[in-house]
Amino acid sequence: MIFGMTPFTFFHVVLSLVGIAAGFVVLYGWFRSDRMSRWTAVFLLATLATVLTGFLFPFTGFTPAIGVGIITTATLVAAILALYRYHLDGRWRAIFVIFSVISLYLNVFVLVVQAFAKIPALNALAPTGSEPPFAAVQGLVLLAFLGAGYLALNRFHPTAA
Repeated sequence: MIFGMTPFTFFHVVLSLVGIAAGFVVLYGWFRSDRMSRWTAVFLLATLATVLTGFLFPFTGFTPAIGVGIITTATLVAAILALYRYHLDGRWRAIFVIFSVISLYLNVFVLVVQAFAKIPALNALAPTGSEPPFAAVQGLVLLAFLGAGYLALNRFHPTAA
């Protein structure tokens, strides 16, 4: 056990945190129209690995976590295709930015869910995840990502690699 987690769960959490951190780095770069190729690769790879390892946890039926994982997988595939297959040509730049930001948002969304579930002080505020404090935090996160996505979409116009 590592911090009360199995080694696999710990690995999954580390992947998620690496993906989130790298995602914020590239998001900042996109505000400056910087492609940040290596950081972007780390973000996409870590986020995809997070989702794929999430599917390896035992389950007995469809859950919201599986739904989020499926949606995140689809957004990552679109972003990866836009970047590496279509090289951000034409509409693919917008597709890349939109689906990358959605992927990062969904990873942060799950982070907030897990924080409220696992951190005692937050869990006391919203033990079932349906209370106003939880909704307020998730609403603020959504608004922040809508704003960041809008800025990234309008500012990210990279030159050819």
